[in-house]
Amino acid sequence: METIIMIAQLILGLSILVGVHEFGHLLAAKAFGMRVEQFSIGFPPKIFSFKYGETEYSLSAIPLGGFVKISGMIDESLDTKNLSKEPEPYEFRAKPAWQRLIVMLGGIIVNVIVGIIIFVFITFGYGESYIPKDVVVNNGVYAYDLGQEIGLQTGDKIIALNGQDYRKFDDLTNADVLLTDNSYYTVLRNGEEVKVTIPNDMLDRITEDNDRVDFIEPLFPFKVGAVQPQSNADMAGLKEGEKIVAINGQPVKYFQEFKEELGQHKNQRVALAIKQGEGIARTDSVLVSDDGTIGFAVDMDVDLAHQDFSFGESISIGTKKAFGVVWTNIRAFGKIFKGEVSASKSLSGPIGIAQIFGGEWIWSKFWAICGLLSMVLAFMNLLPIPALDGGHVVFLSYEIISGRKPSDKFLEGAQKVGMVLLLGLMAFAIFNDIWKAIF
Repeated sequence: METIIMIAQLILGLSILVGVHEFGHLLAAKAFGMRVEQFSIGFPPKIFSFKYGETEYSLSAIPLGGFVKISGMIDESLDTKNLSKEPEPYEFRAKPAWQRLIVMLGGIIVNVIVGIIIFVFITFGYGESYIPKDVVVNNGVYAYDLGQEIGLQTGDKIIALNGQDYRKFDDLTNADVLLTDNSYYTVLRNGEEVKVTIPNDMLDRITEDNDRVDFIEPLFPFKVGAVQPQSNADMAGLKEGEKIVAINGQPVKYFQEFKEELGQHKNQRVALAIKQGEGIARTDSVLVSDDGTIGFAVDMDVDLAHQDFSFGESISIGTKKAFGVVWTNIRAFGKIFKGEVSASKSLSGPIGIAQIFGGEWIWSKFWAICGLLSMVLAFMNLLPIPALDGGHVVFLSYEIISGRKPSDKFLEGAQKVGMVLLLGLMAFAIFNDIWKAIF
């Protein structure tokens, strides 16, 4: 069922984003009197289609893109049979270069607008809940293996980031920090301040099999959450809201300590001390499963901070978040070109994107990912690769500046080269997803 939900979210998300992108081209083309022969979401074979006016609108079976076919334009269809004739007034090639440039930027512009709108409404509708700095400083952090590799230790209290104050735990682990060269944490350890440098290839290190590997998280007190029916915890009598303070007499203040201690007693019975008020209410005997769990969800026993935003504030914050996605992609590409980040770990195809959506349908998460992907799609389409919008923009910009239009033969050849590059990149992304999933 989880796989079906992943695929459904992927198809719906891509269909929406590709649809609005191609609709941007269509609107701009029609605004300048160009004939649009076909508008398609997905690639053939067609599932269904209808014609309205001069344009055929279709939904096709391969949901990995889409296209708008404009008369007199050399595009991915490579239809050049009419280019030897004099251009008709309604053809793409008959229009001034500045109009053709706007048409090619239409999809990118609409993707940016959609991305901003999504981020604005998510910010306005949900606000922001986060783990404040006080929790990190008071309790310290739990250092996973990767965190220990870079010099962090469990219990470290991170008091500054790059010599500056920070507001929430997510500030310590976001892509902006991981992509900034020579970032560092200032840590309070045993009463002394210690500088822990974040390696320049940290983003590469935390990416594994399309998943992000944790390297730190806040240490947090916990309570028993929802108890799974018929689980070991249920049979032992654990109730939601209770607080476990010791395992076999070993105190466990934080959830991470509790989890580690359970891991030492797989397939064994342990004694859980349950706190009530200031004392121990009882001790339950419970069997630990072979995966080191006993069958209950965890509730963080910390005060999360929450902030709501006015619509005006949401416009500013949402726009900043949207363009932050673009800036992150630019910096990530820079890291790839410098060899600090592996392309195979950073690039994802449809399988990787489906895994990002996840196997549970949460509308807020779905729209947040769509907002991110809309900005990524705008950025990727602006790359100066023939067959992408960015390639057309380069040639049209040259024409506007020089006053000379590249020949149709040159544009046709560039389109073919671009198609080969794009198909190769798509094949690499899909194969890379499969490789990471298998190995």
